[in-house]
Amino acid sequence: MTITKVQVQQAWTIARIEMRRAFLSKRGLWVYLLALFPAVAFFGHGLQMKFMEERWSRNGLTQARVVDSFTKGEKVDEILKRAPNPSFDHEWTNRREDEGDRDDKDRKTQPEEPQRRRAISYYDGQRVIDLRFTNGVLVEKHVRFFRDPTDDRRVFAVIFQFFYLRLAIFFGCLGIFMNLFRGEMLDKTLHFWFLTPVRREVLLAGKYLAGLVASTVIFGGGALLGYAAMLWPNTGVDAQAFIAAAGWSHAFWYAAAATLGCLGYGSVFLAAGLLLKNPIIPAAVILLWESINNFLPAALQKLSVLYYLQSLCPESALIDEQQPLLRLLLAPAAPASKSLAVLGLVLVTALVLWAASRAVTRIEINYSTE
Repeated sequence: MTITKVQVQQAWTIARIEMRRAFLSKRGLWVYLLALFPAVAFFGHGLQMKFMEERWSRNGLTQARVVDSFTKGEKVDEILKRAPNPSFDHEWTNRREDEGDRDDKDRKTQPEEPQRRRAISYYDGQRVIDLRFTNGVLVEKHVRFFRDPTDDRRVFAVIFQFFYLRLAIFFGCLGIFMNLFRGEMLDKTLHFWFLTPVRREVLLAGKYLAGLVASTVIFGGGALLGYAAMLWPNTGVDAQAFIAAAGWSHAFWYAAAATLGCLGYGSVFLAAGLLLKNPIIPAAVILLWESINNFLPAALQKLSVLYYLQSLCPESALIDEQQPLLRLLLAPAAPASKSLAVLGLVLVTALVLWAASRAVTRIEINYSTE
């Protein structure tokens, strides 16, 4: 079939009409909830971090070189002389032994000596330093990073690959693309499109383009919003260096993975809506296959859309080294190159759309059987 300029204009006109339904359909409002969940979660985490930072810095920041100079065995007065404005300071008294471990006779013959305990914490803008004192002497020092950009990026990679790609985009495309033909069959309105003077292949292209634009804007935009919400509370030097070096590249590839996920899953569900009266069953089979992807041998993992989408992600969802049983069960195949992943997804999409274009020309409207 030779594609003409008129057919391209017809497909775009159909796409513009269908896009209103795809974006504003009441049936698809839940798709926005799936797309925005990571952004909302990380935004809430960011608000919590901002609130905690304000609380820790209420008494001012303590220089890093000062808190690094604290050593066990120092007196509390010496530490307070060098750093007089702790972020937290609490003092209490307890006994050396638990009263339940001694009987009344022992308490009378061996009176307990009270211990003076004290907990002091400092904040240097990046770390929280917790100090524990017993009878005025430093016995324990614990340093923890208030925010860790590396951990935040790892959490985002896990959420993106295990929730966004496997569930959000999968079910979102199921809802958007399945309604393009199957929804109109159920509403008994598809015959109006078939009565228009356009080829059915052009109608298919217009509807698919509308679904692709809608799903890409929703899920690609949701991925970028989630990524921005993840980076928002990280204002340290390390975080700024990461943004300058690789931040934009990571954002691009997350958005690209979401877009290509819509491209691949969208074509599959569009074809399923055309070819099958009950497309939920094949959708369940595809979901099961994608869900057990990491449990399959490496050769079988490459026969799924998810494998190529994960290959596009800039950071892998690492398996904890301290969980050998989980590492034994989950054996991810070596990722494909980004160019191969993009090419593979485009070829699969083209093949599925070709099959759908053949099927749409043979459809006969009979609402009584739907």
